[in-house]
Amino acid sequence: MSMTRKDRAKIVIAGGGLVGAMAACFLGRRGFEVEVYERRMDLRAHDISAGRSINLALANRGIYPLEQLGLMEKVREMMIPMCGRMIHDQKGEQNFQPYGQREEEVIYSISRGDLNRLLLDAAEETGNVSFFFEHRVESVDFDSNRVVFVCEETGSEKSVVFDRLIGADGAGSRVRQALVSAQDGRDYLQPLDHSYKELEIPAGNGGAFQIEKGALHIWPRGGFMLIALPNMDGSFTVTLFLPNQGAISFDALQTRESVFEFFEQYFPDVDALMPGLVDDFFSNPTGKLGTVRCEPWHLGGKAVLIGDAAHAVVPFHGQGMNCGFEDCAVLDECIAEFGADWERVFSEYDRLRAPNGNAIADMALENYIEMRDSVSDPEFLLKKAIGFGLQNRWPELFTPRYGMVMFQRIPYAEAQRRGAINQRILDRLALGIESVEEVDWSLAESLVREHLA
Repeated sequence: MSMTRKDRAKIVIAGGGLVGAMAACFLGRRGFEVEVYERRMDLRAHDISAGRSINLALANRGIYPLEQLGLMEKVREMMIPMCGRMIHDQKGEQNFQPYGQREEEVIYSISRGDLNRLLLDAAEETGNVSFFFEHRVESVDFDSNRVVFVCEETGSEKSVVFDRLIGADGAGSRVRQALVSAQDGRDYLQPLDHSYKELEIPAGNGGAFQIEKGALHIWPRGGFMLIALPNMDGSFTVTLFLPNQGAISFDALQTRESVFEFFEQYFPDVDALMPGLVDDFFSNPTGKLGTVRCEPWHLGGKAVLIGDAAHAVVPFHGQGMNCGFEDCAVLDECIAEFGADWERVFSEYDRLRAPNGNAIADMALENYIEMRDSVSDPEFLLKKAIGFGLQNRWPELFTPRYGMVMFQRIPYAEAQRRGAINQRILDRLALGIESVEEVDWSLAESLVREHLA
């Protein structure tokens, strides 16, 4: 897209996290004047990771935009491949469940902070992006195209005029609230009655990994679970997901003794690997979980929402960051197609992305049940094995839904639609059998060709 000077609109981005910083990279690369205002301090100069996920799962949808920006060579140095789930039962026994059947069907553990730093640097290197840290959104006036930021350090206000405003300011987005209010839209948070607490398995002697490095570890316990992702230094970030209230809940863990007894009872094999468990439990914050849904995602040609500001999801499909990065790539493609027709850019982006935001929100909620419960269910494992068999026999027709979400780039809504068909086929084929050797493959072929051709 070539631009005249008149086209070089001043774009203000509220939020300089992963998604806001990536959006700044794309826009700066196209020659726009971009100002990014971030509530937190500059994480390149300060350690501000406490309370947020230290590492995340990077998959194909997130890798593609990084490739478009020419950043993957540096990003690969930060990635740890995870080829599947390592399931830990209450007796301490382990069962490895691969994510896919192909060598490339892996996801990657990556440091949130390291990736955010890389994107901040890349945005600045375009020469068109300026960052203003410790500035939170106070108010937005779409009549005058002004957004007021408050400096966290001094409390002073700064009024900023914009041509276009991009809300990348997270699940509690002030930009979203203003955008929805300005046009009588819909905005609601669907809280999950579970929360999370981050803990740590430290590295062993000489930086050794104390458990399998190449897996996402899960301790499923029905109504709750523990997971662990590897870090480059040999440690694992451990996350406990637990109901807020009830006999087994965060509300019930109020003393050091109760925490110690809880882990001894439900996670005895990992308890010994976390010498700082109890101290970390009480010093680290308890994070809330929920789903944000809103409509529309844009206001004419003035403003648009990306990332969690538009579609915050629960973390159980590992797609929050990946979905936000995909937002940035699609927005860039719309700019390439429609140029300075910003109303068309934003409306087309909204049309393309909103149904997919809703779809991944639904699938992420469903995946929580799978992770904390189904991964230990023989019927679930049988259907997964049948699905792999269908994929081997008719790869052009059948792909497991997990594979469509994690290893392909087809729209989330299409993965959800096809996944529902897959499930009906698997339910039929698994009926009355106990092993994959008993599958009626003639029936399987007819079902696949009838419903997925």
